[in-house]
Parts: sequence; structure tokens; C-alpha cells
Amino acid sequence: MYRVIVFAFVLSLLLLSVKYRCYSQDPVQRPVRLMFYNVENLFDISDDPLTGDNDFLPGGVMKWTSGRYYRKINSLYKTIVAAGSSSPPDIVSFCEVESRKVLEDLAYGTYLAKVDYWIIHEDSPDQRGIDVCLLYRADRLSLIDYRYWIPSGIKKEDYTTRSVLCARFSFRGDTFHVILNHWPSRRGGVLAGETLRGKISAMVREKTDSIAGSGPEGGKVIIAGDFNCTPDDNEIRSLVEHGQKRLSLTDLSGHLADEGQGTYRYRGTWEMIDQVIVSGALLTSGKGLFTRTDMLTIFRPEFLLKKDPKYPGLSPYATYVGYRYQGGFSDHLPVLLDLGFR
Repeated sequence: MYRVIVFAFVLSLLLLSVKYRCYSQDPVQRPVRLMFYNVENLFDISDDPLTGDNDFLPGGVMKWTSGRYYRKINSLYKTIVAAGSSSPPDIVSFCEVESRKVLEDLAYGTYLAKVDYWIIHEDSPDQRGIDVCLLYRADRLSLIDYRYWIPSGIKKEDYTTRSVLCARFSFRGDTFHVILNHWPSRRGGVLAGETLRGKISAMVREKTDSIAGSGPEGGKVIIAGDFNCTPDDNEIRSLVEHGQKRLSLTDLSGHLADEGQGTYRYRGTWEMIDQVIVSGALLTSGKGLFTRTDMLTIFRPEFLLKKDPKYPGLSPYATYVGYRYQGGFSDHLPVLLDLGFR
């Protein structure tokens, strides 16, 4: 009995030591981690008469009840914590989020409340009411400003998809921009939404060129999101290859796609549609924030995956399969980008 007590005491000390080392790491030396996650129809359970959210109500066809809603909120909280290295990511960016309330429930209604997350959210003109938004750690980053964009030449009342979010942050005196996207779907075929995706791509390229012209080093820029197309598609290639030479862009997701990896599985094939594109200033930086190709990863722990019922292998553990509720996390996997500091 005495040996059991001693063993338990020593084990508790070891666990406490590991925990202390994990959470006492100098926060300045820890990499800045950005997470992007398409969270698959994260609606609240209240009716918004201005949007088409009726399917995701307790009486809607998806039977989106408070129990299912809070189960998903709790699942996302666990995913965000697991995606951290020594602590949760510094920026957690999302698409397919309906409202600010959803973010408040996630950031302040779970144990994430212990982390100093602040919210950036604005209702988009999307017909279903889903938005691009983010949480950022105010204890680690300083927000300089943010704005939402839609392509010029399109009347606001005629633009019925997600706007693009651009937020500018400072970390230890170094400034970087995060541009978040959720481009129109290919539902109905590859060509569906192509024209509008092309216009959004051109707008993002124009805006990043403007950022490049505003600073002597060309600007440190991260362009992330669900682009609903792959690194080889015209809209992405146009974004990366065109524009001013001083702001070269590199799609870090390309090598993952070449290896057969992806964030979304369609008919048994992985597609890399959730991507991260960075400016050359981040890849060549000798001072301040920097990144490398190998610092982008797909977050794919076992709990986010499930055996595919139709095709060999695993697929993301989705909340719904068609109209059938299965209680999973999302039909997409998150991506993680680390930024080092010199």
C-alpha cells in the first residue's frame, strides 16, 4: 500500500512538472499560430428573418436543436485547444459561422474563456447568413485595424456571397495582414461560381498589391480560407502569379496537394480547397516574423476523422451527412500555419 501511495505521489509531481513546463514557456518565444477552419454550418438556433437560415432551426429540416448546437460548440472548443502546441492558437479564423453570438458562446461560454480571445465579426451579404470571422488573442497580438471587402463594380445589393476579411496585427513591433476568404461554392459543377470567384480573386490581388505599395518591405501578408478550388485552378493561379513583382505570393498548400493530401474529401478523393498563401516578405524575412513551407500543416487527429461509408479510407467526421445528423465536427479539416520570430 505504501509503495502505491509513493508511486502516485511521484507520478503527480511528474505530471505537474510537465504541465508547468508546457504552460510556462516564454510567450514571446512561442511561435504565432494561425488556424483556419470551415466549421460546416455553425448556425445559432434563432431565426434571422433577413437570411435563409430556416433549415437550421429546431423546427427546420436539419432539426438544429439547442442540444446539437451546444454539442458542436463544445466539440469546436476541444478542437481549438488540441490544435495549440503549448496553448491555444493566437488566431482562430472561421467560415460558415452565422452570427457574433456563436463566437461569444464559443469564446466565452467554454473553457476558452480562460484565454484572452477577442472577436472580429461582421454580418456578410451571404444569402444564408454565414460569415468569415476570427478570434485573436489580445494577450499576444495587437489589432491595428480591420475591414471587409467586396469586389468593386458589383452593387452591394447584388452581392450575395461572403465578403473578404482583412485584419492587420502587430506582434513585437512587426506588422502582418491576415486576409480571410470563403469563395463561392462549386456546387452544381466545377464551373459553378467560377466568374464570381474570378472577380474575388482579382480583388484580393489588387488589395494585396496596394498593401505592398504602402510599406518599404512589400508587406507581410497571409491569405487563407476555403477557396472552393484547388491550388491548380485558374482563380488561385491568377491570384498567385499576377500583380506587382514586389509582392510575390506563394501558395504553401501546393506541396500538400501534390502529396495527395487535402482538407475536404469528395467521392473518396482528398481536395486541398482550404489553403494558405503567403507573401515573399514572410518567406525571406531576416528580421521579425517569418514562415516556411513546412510550417503549414493540416490538422488531422483521429477524432476529426471517421471511416467513409462509401469509399475506402477516412473522411472528416462531419456534423451532417446530407440531412442525416451524425454529431461530428465538420466536413472539412483545419489548417495550421506557424510564424517564427527572428
